Amino acid sequence: MSKKHFGTDGVRGLVGADPMTADFAMRLASAAAQVLVPEGGTVVIGKDTRLSGYMFESALEAGFVAAGADVLLIGPLPTPGIAHLTQVFEADLGVVISASHNPYDDNGIKFFDRYGSKLSDDVEHDIEKHLNHRAITLESSKLGKAKRIDTARTRYQEFCASTFPQELSLAGVKVVFDGANGAGYKVGPRTLAALGADVIPIGCSPNGQNINAGCGSTSPELLQLTVPAVKADVGVALDGDGDRVVLVDEAGNLVDGDQLLYVLATARQRDGQLQGPVVGTVMSNLGLEHALGAANIDFRRAAVGDRYVLEKLRETGGTIGGETSGHMIVLDKTTTGDGLICALQVLAVMKQTGKPLSELVIDMPKYPQTMVNVRTEKRLDPSASPAIQDAVTAAEDELADTGRVVLRASGTEPVIRVMVEGEDEDQVLALAKRLAEVVAEAAA
Repeated sequence: MSKKHFGTDGVRGLVGADPMTADFAMRLASAAAQVLVPEGGTVVIGKDTRLSGYMFESALEAGFVAAGADVLLIGPLPTPGIAHLTQVFEADLGVVISASHNPYDDNGIKFFDRYGSKLSDDVEHDIEKHLNHRAITLESSKLGKAKRIDTARTRYQEFCASTFPQELSLAGVKVVFDGANGAGYKVGPRTLAALGADVIPIGCSPNGQNINAGCGSTSPELLQLTVPAVKADVGVALDGDGDRVVLVDEAGNLVDGDQLLYVLATARQRDGQLQGPVVGTVMSNLGLEHALGAANIDFRRAAVGDRYVLEKLRETGGTIGGETSGHMIVLDKTTTGDGLICALQVLAVMKQTGKPLSELVIDMPKYPQTMVNVRTEKRLDPSASPAIQDAVTAAEDELADTGRVVLRASGTEPVIRVMVEGEDEDQVLALAKRLAEVVAEAAA
């Protein structure tokens, strides 16, 4: 059964349009409380730096308190920080107000259970059933309370720093840190500095409207220019809510999630610490699969979305997984994707090996890969369109065994993602353009 409001990462949309309204947020809080929070239970609420976060924070607080839940208000903190603090405070539910890498006029609401994990599809279905009703308000004696937690940021910083090997230091390492003007704008630079790094912050001056704007993991161009300009050793870029990360090597070259997976997996294999297979997604570069295969490391693909990567890791006993975009999961360090913690693990490999990042990724070739986003006015299932499937079959025949075609509907916006990958870049570009045109016609 499909869900009406929940996508691959909670509820998300344009602020002021359904469902991202104050009224909906209050009803969502009420519904979630009825499903997941027992009377007298506790909810942790955090957010990124979007202007609309104030409104949704107040609406969610009201909905939970009216339903009898106590609320701990964290303020701006990366999504994985809320997952961690949900466990620290032994809360029944963690709530994050964020639209991740989207522009500031979007926002979203996502949940973590008491173990710091994202909710299952079944639980989200249960919450949606309660959304058909008005928000409940209990009698005065049963209402919850709300308070702000001033120590949240330092607790999360200390947790992140604890995942870095105690015997190592980042002294002598110059790091340019791009916080995307988002939730990690304070914790990122301060954690790196506490470990001894010389930190140059950019994208760390949020104003409520500049989150992800020309900065962060989705727009790393400034970081790529800054790292070689200041002769830094590495650049680190988070997205707006801090669960994604990409790195930049000393020459300004981008190092994406696939390459980060390769660095972490091969390092752990050398140290005898690699457990289970490495998990990517259907969008992971074929070069990653081939490079890990050459190193005798098992590689599995999950559906797109870090929740599905996490499910596959738990199913197979693995601890390292992620997406090309930089959603990275290191399960023996934390329960969910965490950009800062992943970056710290890569920096640890650099310190342990004495090698620059460019050398750590040199043995992972990247096949040319093109993604075209086709915006649609209506919901479209590419697999249900004969015209699209015929075009996909023709493209796959042309690629033969040298590439792949993946079409999928975005879970967070009305877009069909057309991905083509292969050895010949010109061929890849031509096929992606041709497929995108077919999809656009089918969606018209």
